[in-house]
Amino acid sequence: MIHMPQYDLLIVGAGPAGLSAAAKAASHGLEVAVLDEFPVPGGRMLGQFHEEKGRWWIGKQAAEQLIAQCHALGVDIRCGVSVHGMLRTDNRWVLRTSCGSLSAARVLLATGGAEIPQPTAGWTLPGVMSIGAAQVMTNVHYVKPGQRGLIIGVNVLAMAIARELTVSGVSIAGIVLPGPGPFSGKDALPGTNVERLMRLAHLAPSPLMRIGGRAALSLGMAGWVSRFFPRRGMKVWGIPLKLRTAAVSVNGMNYVESVTLADMTSSGDIVPGTEREEVVDFVAVAGGLYPLAELAAVAGCPFVYMEELGGHVPLHNEKMQTPVEGLYVAGNITGIESALVAMAQGRLAGVTVCSDAGTLGDRRDSMLHNAVEHVRRVRATALIQFHPGIPNAREQMYKKWEGEG
Repeated sequence: MIHMPQYDLLIVGAGPAGLSAAAKAASHGLEVAVLDEFPVPGGRMLGQFHEEKGRWWIGKQAAEQLIAQCHALGVDIRCGVSVHGMLRTDNRWVLRTSCGSLSAARVLLATGGAEIPQPTAGWTLPGVMSIGAAQVMTNVHYVKPGQRGLIIGVNVLAMAIARELTVSGVSIAGIVLPGPGPFSGKDALPGTNVERLMRLAHLAPSPLMRIGGRAALSLGMAGWVSRFFPRRGMKVWGIPLKLRTAAVSVNGMNYVESVTLADMTSSGDIVPGTEREEVVDFVAVAGGLYPLAELAAVAGCPFVYMEELGGHVPLHNEKMQTPVEGLYVAGNITGIESALVAMAQGRLAGVTVCSDAGTLGDRRDSMLHNAVEHVRRVRATALIQFHPGIPNAREQMYKKWEGEG
């Protein structure tokens, strides 16, 4: 008879939420295992860094600290392991994985998010990649994606990673919009992207740009600004940001050699006769992120669609519980936010699991309250904000939970 390893808590995902939850749960005596299909733990933190309140936040350092905590507490971290099924039976979960079956009384899904593909003409050429792939190549594997590249798409992911790439010595020819079409939708409209840029004013490199962006947003001037935005663009961290320029096609025989660019009107139409070639050897496409939640569906968890959270997310309450017994969620599977928010959610999920397991004693209520408040504070002060209206969307989610209950 084959022995099936037994745990108090199985966590799927060794990113900021999963590792934070593992450390918290293990510190209160639970037997915890963390599974991740990537060869090493840390998730997307490994390639992230940005300025946070006047200091550089280095994701790799944060990941190393969490990993060390988990190892010191006896957490079983298993990398290179894929989870392809889960079933609840006899009051326990059984997870089917590439390394065999594992069992636990409770499961936390911290699977993170995935990038949204943004098709464009020529996007199958070698040298075209997602913006996240460029980040991983540069900041995790220390391999430049190319000598000179172009970023297609304007969102917080594009802006944050563009700066990371330039700091790491990667040459970026510019950031442009995707060409108009059925896949790009509003992403190809200059007005939409100007409004997004205004919402990212707090990331701007100068006080004048930060103040101007916030003022223009509050006055509803996105449409006006898009009409008068310089056709040559403006430089942000030394990168030409071109909100009136679209990528029409990526060109090359066996690899990326250039991108055909064209001017756009303020309403998003290509201006005939303005096509020209930009010589580059790689292209990074930034289509945004969505919650990676397939396992929650396999587990039978109901879903709610909320655009502010990135799409369909598992129904959950503020304590990270789902309606499915013994199933919890934390991190970007619950909605796209920053790594700092994911870490706070992970700690909250760890406290909730321990509370449900009865290991917190008299401290139960105070610990839950403090963990919930910590998530709220981190969310309110987070530098990286992927979508507007996240706090309101969270409140709507919790009301749906109450209605479900």
